Amino acid sequence: MSTSARGAEVEDAPAEGAAVHDAVPDVEALLDLAVGRLGGGRRDGQHKMALEVERSIASGRHLLVQAGTGTGKSLGYLVPAVRHAVVEGERVVVSTATLALQRQVITRDLPLVAEAVAPQLPRPPKVALLKGWHNYLCLHKVGGGYPVEESVLFDLPGEAAGAAEHPAASSAARGDGPATLADQVRRLHAWAQETESGDRDDLVPGVPDRAWRQVSVTALECLGQRCPLLEQCFPERARAAAREADVVVTNHAMLGIAVSGNPNVLPEHDVVVVDEAHELADRVTAAATVDLSLTSVEHAARLARRHGGTETSALDAAAQALGSLLATVPAERFPQGLPDDLRTAVAAVRDAARELLSRLKPEGGAQAQAQPDPGHKMAQSAVLQLFEVAERMAAEDTSADVLWCSRPDESAPWGDGVSRLHAAPLGVAGLIRTALLGEATGVFTSATLALGGRFDAVAGSLGLGRGAGDEGVDWAGVDVGSPFDYPRQGILYVARHLPAPGREPTTDAQLDEIAGLIEAAGGRTLGLFSSRRAAVAAAEAMRERLDVPVLVQGDDQLPSLVRRFAEDPRTCLFGTLSLWQGVDVPGPSCQLVLIDRIPFPRPDDPVRSARARAVEQAGGNGFMQVAATHAALLLAQGAGRLVRSAADRGVVAVLDPRLATARYGTFLARSMPNFWPTSDPAVVRAALSRLDT
Repeated sequence: MSTSARGAEVEDAPAEGAAVHDAVPDVEALLDLAVGRLGGGRRDGQHKMALEVERSIASGRHLLVQAGTGTGKSLGYLVPAVRHAVVEGERVVVSTATLALQRQVITRDLPLVAEAVAPQLPRPPKVALLKGWHNYLCLHKVGGGYPVEESVLFDLPGEAAGAAEHPAASSAARGDGPATLADQVRRLHAWAQETESGDRDDLVPGVPDRAWRQVSVTALECLGQRCPLLEQCFPERARAAAREADVVVTNHAMLGIAVSGNPNVLPEHDVVVVDEAHELADRVTAAATVDLSLTSVEHAARLARRHGGTETSALDAAAQALGSLLATVPAERFPQGLPDDLRTAVAAVRDAARELLSRLKPEGGAQAQAQPDPGHKMAQSAVLQLFEVAERMAAEDTSADVLWCSRPDESAPWGDGVSRLHAAPLGVAGLIRTALLGEATGVFTSATLALGGRFDAVAGSLGLGRGAGDEGVDWAGVDVGSPFDYPRQGILYVARHLPAPGREPTTDAQLDEIAGLIEAAGGRTLGLFSSRRAAVAAAEAMRERLDVPVLVQGDDQLPSLVRRFAEDPRTCLFGTLSLWQGVDVPGPSCQLVLIDRIPFPRPDDPVRSARARAVEQAGGNGFMQVAATHAALLLAQGAGRLVRSAADRGVVAVLDPRLATARYGTFLARSMPNFWPTSDPAVVRAALSRLDT
């Protein structure tokens, strides 16, 4: 196809057939238009990515495309996606892992692409945003159609007395002062009168989950077609828009729900583009993971009594028996299924919930259809969820699940003191393959997909691997590179002289090394630690030793900490997992990225330990396929925090000598950006000092 715009011919082009293809500029020409509208220049990696995405969609072959930081991968997949959706009439679903990227795609990148290429297409593209049901405000609940939590009822004064008796309400509405739960709910009720989307993410500043639950419902709690406010329903509007859109933007949590047995949460589509694809398997695992506790059973029973109008003696007795057992069961994994006594207790919960469900079925007749009871629907939903969880855990064959018990962490401020049983899928690759890719072409992209220089590990986690007696799935992996010159812009320093990390969070030798590096850098340090204990211990030690500000995750909300870190180059920020993947601070504020140890999963991680064991039983290397792959992905993400622009310079310092000495070290290092390597501390400190001056 010609790269010329041929704009005059587009209006007269036929609506279908080869003439449309001839009239529409090719994907590279459209990409140039979009990039030009953004004010940028040509990037070879971005063009290569757009062409690979176009070929994948046209051929139906799944694609893994690694696009390094600075490639501009959003436009690299959006331009071919928009072109294909409009020209071929096949809907494309785009999924992102983080709220920040989702907002960027739907508010900036996709509107920009749509506006830039629309004159060259047969018609303007239609786009839509789709989230989970509970992310939208429920007008029927706001209007009093659903029961309110007792704690909120007791806290809420009368309408006339509200402002006088609760002066904090005004500051809560502005978001600039402390607010009670009642304050937050009042603010949400006021927002309901002005919002056009009902989307929780459009509420700035936001509110805690407990407040949001007072104005939202789950899909199971929704009255559906029987709701008196159906025509104004925000989630229904979002789904209607998605069914008419060419490109639908959603998130990995929604894909997880679809993969876990609810495919109808997504509109029909022919292509799915997964950005930040390295996180998809974990998000699907999280969506398919359930738990059972005394609290969850009592909650369902309470709703059944209060709103279902039925007695719950059998479920109450089962709850107490389960609670007594959970108080004594050790925190461990159950590789052979639940112990007999625990399985009997869970089965009793299942049977009581099943019997309760039969009594909660709504009565027939015209009146029941015309006047649905939201409280009754809430009770049904809670008991149904309880039944499904208990049935899954008490099944005869639980080999497809990982089962374990967790004990409350008394030292954690967020702990609720409740012991729980958990069930997670042993593997999700098959679910992704059949439920997500069975009828659609998958395009998976991220800055970190080629671990150890190969795509096989990530491809296997996404259901593209080849199993026993399986011919496999047709897929390709492509690395389009990065515009950054990593060997010239960064140094990978492995502190080979340090002892290997042990059980203690930090060692004196490690703290000495950290202090020396930060002093040479003049602050400017992002510290990525394997545990909160290690981050706090290192932060406290550096505050005593050095004359630079040291922030630690937990001191404030994470966005506030990152903002303070970015604004003052002398500041250091220490933290754990969310910092490994969620920080984007280009410029002089981040010139040293410290990694305290190789981020292997914890030995007591029940899901990963079970998956490693399953690999070994199948004749594979469980450590390499599970633990080392997990560590490689996090190392790649963590090291990627250093260079965020072409002007960035700095050092990634790994204080774990095993990266240089262990046999698996080569695999891990090859997963990271190809910085210039050294193990000489004098060389690194001199380089940091030069950057500081």
